[in-house]
Parts: sequence; C-alpha cells; structure tokens
Amino acid sequence: MSVSKLKVAFFGECMIELSGQPLKQAFGGDTLNSALYLARLCQDSPIAVYYATGLGDDDLSQQLLLAWQAEGIDTSLVTRHAGRLPGLYLVSNDASGERRFHYWRDSAAAKFYFSDAQLSPLERALQAGELDWLYLSGISLAILPDADKARLIDKLRAFSLAGGKVAFDNNFRPQLWSAQQARHWYGELLPWADLAFITQEDDEQIWGQERPLDERYQQWSCAEVVVKRGAQPCQLLLRQQGEVQSLSVEAEKVAQVVDTCAAGDAFAAGYLAGRLSGSGPQASAELAHRLAALVIQHSGAIIPAQSMRHLQLESGEV
Repeated sequence: MSVSKLKVAFFGECMIELSGQPLKQAFGGDTLNSALYLARLCQDSPIAVYYATGLGDDDLSQQLLLAWQAEGIDTSLVTRHAGRLPGLYLVSNDASGERRFHYWRDSAAAKFYFSDAQLSPLERALQAGELDWLYLSGISLAILPDADKARLIDKLRAFSLAGGKVAFDNNFRPQLWSAQQARHWYGELLPWADLAFITQEDDEQIWGQERPLDERYQQWSCAEVVVKRGAQPCQLLLRQQGEVQSLSVEAEKVAQVVDTCAAGDAFAAGYLAGRLSGSGPQASAELAHRLAALVIQHSGAIIPAQSMRHLQLESGEV
C-alpha cells in the first residue's frame, strides 16, 4: 500500500563553508542544515523534504545541488540565476568551540529568489497547496530586499489561511540587519507561525528583556514555542484550549565541545522530526537534544551521516 508523504519545504540560503587548518571546503546555512538533518532522520519515514533557494549557474552551485540530492532532499524548488554565485563564509573557533563567521554574500543568488515578476517555484507550490509545512528563519528574511520580504509573507499568510503549517526559527544576525528591522518583520510573520523555535540570546538582542519571553509569544497565539538555550534545558510553551503549558526538557551532557556550529539548526530538525512523526513534545525535545549534542562533537555544520544513523526514525505512517 502506498503511503502519501508529508511535504516539508525549507527556504533560505546555503553557502560555501571554509573552515579548519588547513582550510577545507564544505557547505552550510541555517535552514539547509535543518533540512538536511531532517532528511537524514526521516530517511525511512513518509516525509519528503524540499529545499527552496537560489543558486548560480557555476560549478560550485552544481556541486551543492548534487550534494543535497544525495542526501534525499528534493531540489525542484531551487532556481538557477545566470552569472550569480552562492555566498561564502569562513568559520574560526575558539578553545571552547564557539565560532566566529566572516561572510561574502552581498550578491549571492539566494537574495534574488523572489526578484522575478513571475512566481517562484516555492510560491507556485504554496499557492497550489502542494506543501504541508513551510520552514524559514530570520536569516531567510534578512537576506531579501524589503519588497521580497513582503511578497514572501503575503504568500505565507495565504498558505496558512488555507490550512498550511508554518515553522519559524528566530535566528538573528546583526551583520544582516538591525534589531529594529528584525522586530518589524518578525512581527509580520509570527502571527502565522504554528511552531516557533526561539534562541533566547537572539530573542533578547531583538526585543530586549523588559517583557517576559513567554508573554511576548502568547500575543501571536503561536501554538508551540520551543525556546533553545544551548546546554541549558529547553523550554516548551504549548498552547491548548487557550491555556499555555510550560515544560522544561534537560539537554544532553557533552564532555568535549568541538564546534557549536549548526547546533541550533540540528536541534530544530530533531524536534520537527519527532513532531511530524507523531511523537509528543517532550520526546521530540529529547531527540532534538541528542542530535544537537552529537553535532557539537564534530567540526563543521554537517557531520558524517554514519555518525547519526542510530537516531534515524523508524518507518511508519505520519
């Protein structure tokens, strides 16, 4: 018997990553990291993972496309832009594993995904009801011109009103935009988010600390808010019948942190994998913590696939 797949699309930017001594080439980007880890976790589950972004017509862009396809990611929502290139970033780490980024992305192809007068593949898929979930982040918004931010949120709003589900990660990069700009656009998007992943440090940079975090997100009626706190317990804010339940879930202990790059992205993928596969919030948060703990024990955004096979979800209907 064939099982219809739950279709989850991620939108954002993936860049060429340079890291290590000597430098080695890889790739990464917050929403791409989450999409890839979700695809790995759900390899044998009826969940289809799509990635929507803009790439160039160069060899590096082609390598990215082939690498994502090899991970089981559907790339039919990717657009190619003649003469453009993917963005580039250099990562350096201190003794505790914390990372510093240096970016070259001003003319990256992903910024032009919505620049055409015609609908993008993602917009067409949203409009046609071909997707069940759309996942994006603060970085997904920040890289776009304001007119394209508004265009994306308009399509997202219509998608939500038609029954589609939206997941949002508040990843904030002050190199891309100001806290004031982020407040405005997050305020436009969050009323349509069903699931919000909130990094507490980023939230405080954007909104300050005058108002409690849980109170702020209640105003947007997000059904499920997951507050990421690194090595500290995550907090789940779950809205049921108008009441908000708060649940704390302990993080995994890690003796030696190698690289914190993509820890939050992996956490989001683990939580989403659990929830889409029918697990409850606590079990999903435990899976998220296990994956994040594994990722920070490796270098780079994407860890070897074989090192996380034991976390792969068993086949089953969603």
